[in-house]
Amino acid sequence: QVQLVESGGGLVQAGGSLSLSCVASGLPFRNYAMGWFRQAPGKEREFVATISSSGPRSYYADSMKGRVTISRDNAKNTVHLQMNSLKPEDTAVYYCAAHIVPATSPVYSYWGQGTQVTVSS
Repeated sequence: QVQLVESGGGLVQAGGSLSLSCVASGLPFRNYAMGWFRQAPGKEREFVATISSSGPRSYYADSMKGRVTISRDNAKNTVHLQMNSLKPEDTAVYYCAAHIVPATSPVYSYWGQGTQVTVSS
């Protein structure tokens, strides 16, 4: 029933920008916190950003503060991740996730299939 579909990944030069989107269905979107995580080959899945259902309030990983912005559009059941000043170490599969409360650890209830982001040097 619940489905999260990411889009917007691709290949970008170092210093460039990308905007990721995630469309959710099958859940009361406005009541859920949304998050973005990423996973590079050989590494554990790590937190990128999260946004609460109300307020809204956002929180970012220290490694990405100042370079990423998370936002949500409740009318469209969509969460976005704007990424700027990208570095090769940002290369990873980026995952959208939904949870009843915000969290910085991978304890979210629902996950998308991910979208590949590749940053060339």
